[in-house]
Amino acid sequence: MTVHQREAVATRPQEPADALAVPHATARYRIPHLRWIMVGLIFLATTINYIDRLTLSVLAPVIRQDLKLSNSDYALIGTLFLLAYTISQGLSGKLYDRIGTRLGFTVSIVVWSIAAALHAFARGIGSLGAFRFLLGLGEAGNWPGAAKTVAEWFPVHERAFGMAIFNSGAAVGSVIAPPLLVWLQMHYGWQSTFLVTGVLGLTWLGLWLWLYQPPHRHTRITMEELEYIRAGQPAAPAGAASPSWRQLLRHRQAWAVILARLVCDPVWWLFMMWLPEYLNKERGFSLKEIGMFAWVPFLAADVGSLAGGFLSGWLIRRGWSVNRARKAVIGFAALLMPCGIGAAYASSPFVALAFIAVVLFAFQVWINNVQTMPSDFFPSSWVGSATGLGGVGAGIGAMIFTLTTGWVVDHFSYTPILIVAGLLGPVGTLVLFSLSGTIRPIEAAKLKA
Repeated sequence: MTVHQREAVATRPQEPADALAVPHATARYRIPHLRWIMVGLIFLATTINYIDRLTLSVLAPVIRQDLKLSNSDYALIGTLFLLAYTISQGLSGKLYDRIGTRLGFTVSIVVWSIAAALHAFARGIGSLGAFRFLLGLGEAGNWPGAAKTVAEWFPVHERAFGMAIFNSGAAVGSVIAPPLLVWLQMHYGWQSTFLVTGVLGLTWLGLWLWLYQPPHRHTRITMEELEYIRAGQPAAPAGAASPSWRQLLRHRQAWAVILARLVCDPVWWLFMMWLPEYLNKERGFSLKEIGMFAWVPFLAADVGSLAGGFLSGWLIRRGWSVNRARKAVIGFAALLMPCGIGAAYASSPFVALAFIAVVLFAFQVWINNVQTMPSDFFPSSWVGSATGLGGVGAGIGAMIFTLTTGWVVDHFSYTPILIVAGLLGPVGTLVLFSLSGTIRPIEAAKLKA
C-alpha cells in the first residue's frame, strides 16, 4: 500500500458490505489498471462531443452563406446552445448523482447524437437554433458525468491527471474536427457531415454499455485496484447521497468554482465558436486554410490539459499539499492567459494563431485543475451536482460574452473582445482563490449542517 493509501484509508467512504465481494465472486478474470480504460472511454466521449459541437463553427462560412445568417444571428444561435447547455449542466449533475454514470451517459449521448444529426435538416435560423438548443441539452451532461466518473475511479492524487485525460478529449476533438469536417463538407456537403457526426456518438454508446460499471460493481476489477481507488476518498455524510442545490450553495467552495468559471470560461468559448469566423473574416483564410490551420491552437490546448493534470499530481506526489499544488498550477496558467491580447495587434495571422495557442494551452491547464476542485472539496456522491453548478456559471458567462462578441464584431472589430478576454483569466483566478480558502475536503459535519 502506498503512502497516499495509508494516509487516506481512514477517511474513505463506507460502502455496502457486499460492495467488495460481489464483483470478485463472479469474475472469471480481472483486468489490472482498469481505471485507465474507464477514463479512456470518457476521453472518447469527450472527443466525439467536441466534433459534434464544432461542426457548425468550422463550417460556419458555408452554412451562414447558405442560410443567410448575420454575425448577430450566428451569436443568437450560439447563445441558444449555451442556454440549453447551462440549464442542462445543473440538471445533468443531479441526474448523474441520482441514476449513476452508466445510465446518465446513455441519456446524454442519445440526446446529443440525435440532435447533431438533425442539424442536417436545418433551413434557417429557427430550425438551426432549435436543433442547437437540443444539442446543448445533451452535450452538457458529459462534464458532470466525466467528473463524477473520475471521482469514483481515481484516488485524490491521481484525479487531476484523470481529469486531464478526459479533458484532453475536448482538445483532441478540436484538433480532429477542422480537417475532418472540411474534408467531409467538400466531398459530401454540410448536411451529410452532420449525419456522419451524429452516428459517432451512437457507436460509442455500444462500447460504453458493454464495458462500463462503477468500481464496486465491476466484475473485472482487481481487489488491489479497488482498494487503491477507495483510499483517499472523502467521507460522505450519512443520508445525503445526492445533495440539493441549496445544500451545495451554503458552501463558499461551491461559489468559488461557479463564479470563477463564470468569469474565465468565456475565454474558451470565444475561440471555440468564433475562431473559424475570425480567421475567415479578419485574417482572410479560406475554408480549406481553416481546415489546415485552425486545429493548431487546440493541439496546444491538448498539451495544456495533460500538462496541467500531470503537474499538479506530480507536485502532490512530491509532498506538496493539494492546496499548494492546485493553486500553484492554476496561478501559473492565469498569468499566461493575457497573451491573447497580442493576437489583437499581431500583423501576421500565424503570429496571432501562436498567441491564441498560448491562451488555449493556459486555459486547459487552468480548467483541468478547477474542474478537479469539486472532488477535492466534496464526497463523490456530491461531485456531479457540484460540477454541474460550476457548468451553470460557465454557461452564463459564455452566453453573455457570446452575445457581446456578436454585437461588438458587427459594430467594431475583434480587437476589444480579444483585449477583454485576455484579462478574464487573472480576474477569475482572483475570485477563485478569494472564495475557496484552503483546498481540502469539507468536514462531514459541515456538509450535514
